Amino acid sequence: MKKTKVLKYIILGAIAALVATFILPKREIRKGHPRDYADIIADGTLRAATEYNSISFYVDGDTLSGFHYELIEAFARDHGLKVAITPEMSFNERLEGLAEGKYDVIAYGILVTSELKDSLLLTSPIILNRQVLVQRKTDSPDDSLFIKSQLDLAGKTVNVVKGSPSILRIRNLGNEIGDTIYINEIEKYGSEQLIALVAHGDIDYAVCDESIARTAADSLPQIDISTAISFTQFYSWGVSKQSPELLDSLNTWLEKFKNGKEYKRIYKKYYSTSLSHISEEASLGILQSPRGLMEILPTLGPSGRQERLNC
Repeated sequence: MKKTKVLKYIILGAIAALVATFILPKREIRKGHPRDYADIIADGTLRAATEYNSISFYVDGDTLSGFHYELIEAFARDHGLKVAITPEMSFNERLEGLAEGKYDVIAYGILVTSELKDSLLLTSPIILNRQVLVQRKTDSPDDSLFIKSQLDLAGKTVNVVKGSPSILRIRNLGNEIGDTIYINEIEKYGSEQLIALVAHGDIDYAVCDESIARTAADSLPQIDISTAISFTQFYSWGVSKQSPELLDSLNTWLEKFKNGKEYKRIYKKYYSTSLSHISEEASLGILQSPRGLMEILPTLGPSGRQERLNC
């Protein structure tokens, strides 16, 4: 294994801090109450938080790129706004920043769960994704560390980004297999850094979004991401419960924008290979209901039979 491939992901957290400190425009933001759409229009700047990774938001030479970056920029452009984007690796910090009015929107794929719906408003679905287990490949069929099915996770410890919505899914999976799956929440790293820690042998297992895992696997061929932890699900952006007008503006724009050529171009640019198990029709948002998605994308459970994974 080339150390440079692992270091590429380990240093992303540091790069995110440098981007926030030296590259992005400075705006003094006072802690206070969340803003709604009228306040944002009056100010002229939309404040967004996202994660720094090779899908959502990253620096490419002297250019800022990323799926969620291009989407939030398009929304701002169409509404006569500027965007102040903060790369924040901690999911909890994003939620706290939203509650304190530091951010107006979390422009990052948030797994839609009933738990999160109690604490923030989620937009209409932006992308389809699923959570997968990241582990190292093995050449030995008797390797006790290698997870062949979800049942093998009994008694194992998986690592996740602190506060990640995947925690709820892992707990539900533990109930489904009738055993405990231990969860270790890591605060300082994002998903790509956890993947690099698995590849380097510092930790054995991580759970993250498949799109990020597939992108990382291109340069870290020693990792295995074949074990699904969840069913394919909807991912959305999030705003404060005190920002219903902003939510309506985002949803109205998304409904129109997702049917246009620009969204399809952006989607294919970042997700054409990272979500290859999802058909183009489904991934571009043409399917509107989870039930319709379940009928098209069956999941094989540990028994080998088609099963629905509760999330």
